Amino acid sequence: MKNDIINKVKAVSVRKKFPDGSLYTSISIEHIINLSDFFQLSGRHIEITALDENIIPEHYVRNMNTFSPKDQSILLSSRASIVGLGGLGGTVTEILARIGIGTLTLIEADTFEESNLNRQFLSTHRLLDTSKTNTAIKRVREINPTITVEGHDELLDDSNAASLTENSDVIVDCLDNIQTRFFLESAAKKVGSPLVSAAVAGVYGHVISIFPEDTGLKLIYGDSDILPQKGVETSLGCLPQVVTLLAALETSEVVKILLKKGSVLRNKLGIIDLMDNIFEVLDLL
Repeated sequence: MKNDIINKVKAVSVRKKFPDGSLYTSISIEHIINLSDFFQLSGRHIEITALDENIIPEHYVRNMNTFSPKDQSILLSSRASIVGLGGLGGTVTEILARIGIGTLTLIEADTFEESNLNRQFLSTHRLLDTSKTNTAIKRVREINPTITVEGHDELLDDSNAASLTENSDVIVDCLDNIQTRFFLESAAKKVGSPLVSAAVAGVYGHVISIFPEDTGLKLIYGDSDILPQKGVETSLGCLPQVVTLLAALETSEVVKILLKKGSVLRNKLGIIDLMDNIFEVLDLL
């Protein structure tokens, strides 16, 4: 079957030019979906086959040449779990869907309320009181119909965190609850997945990547047994520009972890202060 897929992909591919004038071979989303239906395979399977032949799905052409076709294939073969679909999580979901993470697992029990509208890109007035998870699933399918998206409309806690996030290549913490964040870190270590964690308060934010063998959140928050449930965002609020920047930093960490490229914020805390334009990286060890 593989040779049949390759031949079909090549038959519908076309030559195009990158913005710099260099040539590449492209396949359109329409042809990918048609071949997916024809072979009864996922769209991302067709895309991975095309990339293996150096044929670029047009959706990802502007990812080149910072990414190679092999890099894009790795992303399409990867699974990311996003926990929390509010300001951080909604934006992380949007970016990861667009960049081409092949499987997204979305976890959130909440519904939209009016106070979300200042920063949560998935929210609209029409969607108040509706499921954040269901909305995120629909959004992903509109953005990128060839990837796989699954949702869990339930509250993550210490009893289900590991089962909800198992088989993840990376887990993204987009929570607003410090205690639940520790539950998620424990689950990530149990299932053996790196965890990318971020938090926002007012004009401030931080991001860190935690691998299963790392000390992790304790280096930032101290002992989880003596912490409040919520952080300083309860008094400083959450501004959309800070949320969006931290979500972008989280997705950058996700991609670097999956591709094993670049400098990851491991045992380091990336800190931002947008009021005074301060960007720092602190060594935690």
